[in-house]
Amino acid sequence: MNRPTHPHSFSAHLALVVANVLFGMNFSFFVSIIRHYMAFETLFFARVLFSAVCFIPLTFLYKRFRITRRDFIGILIPTVLVIYGHEFMMLWGAEYTNPVDASTIATMAPIVTLVVSARMLHERLHMAKVIGVILAFIGAAVLILGNGIPVLRSREFGNLFMFISVLAAATNTIFIKPSLMRYGTILVTGWYYIIGLVISAPFFAKGLMHYDFASLPVAGGLEIAYILVLGTVLPNYLLYYGTEKLTSVHTGLYSYLQPISATILALLRRQVELDYNNLIAAGLILIGIVLVVITYEKYKFPVPKI
Repeated sequence: MNRPTHPHSFSAHLALVVANVLFGMNFSFFVSIIRHYMAFETLFFARVLFSAVCFIPLTFLYKRFRITRRDFIGILIPTVLVIYGHEFMMLWGAEYTNPVDASTIATMAPIVTLVVSARMLHERLHMAKVIGVILAFIGAAVLILGNGIPVLRSREFGNLFMFISVLAAATNTIFIKPSLMRYGTILVTGWYYIIGLVISAPFFAKGLMHYDFASLPVAGGLEIAYILVLGTVLPNYLLYYGTEKLTSVHTGLYSYLQPISATILALLRRQVELDYNNLIAAGLILIGIVLVVITYEKYKFPVPKI
């Protein structure tokens, strides 16, 4: 059984709190930037490049910056999941959805994390857990299928991409855990962005190189700067630091802070109005999470050692 190194580490819990509040605020800025200032593909590569510039140099400060071929594969899989499955799909979805829908779907992360963990451990299915998972997925379906089958460029189309993004991100927290515990946050994050740069630059570097930054208004520049520093580099480091010290389940449960910060900021910026679909979906997902967590606490599912 893979126990966390510091199960009651205040700094690790605080890191996950701050990371998820910042991630939640991202949704408001994603929608604004993509619809007014920069194509989502360009913003996607800007985030990867800026993170690479910040983290890769730190990697080579380690005496053991080299990793084994096996561990390279262990980092490669989560990198592809996050770079294309999470980051790219999230920004693509943000082009069509709104901050409240996006952050509500993001709360599916704990459910997905626990389901993947259970599947990998071949654990027994308990009725409360099954009902919880079903309710949570119905909640997501309300946002994705609220007006029928998602059509191209619709709000529901964006929500579907957000759901795919959540699946990839939650699965990543399971796969990246062993590498984080073996090498530490900085070294793994550095290698993560080395790989991320290699698999994204050939396709998206040209768009950023030809972007007309001179025409970017001050407001747009500030929003992009926020996304790069406070919305990408800082929360990604805090997320992996918290995951290293705690469990993947903790990482998933703290994602419930995202819709709170996202909704508050979106309402303050008058980007969205709450509707019945938001409330119904949030309620179903919340009930589902409560049932799953109760089952988790009762039977003490171990976090998988991969």
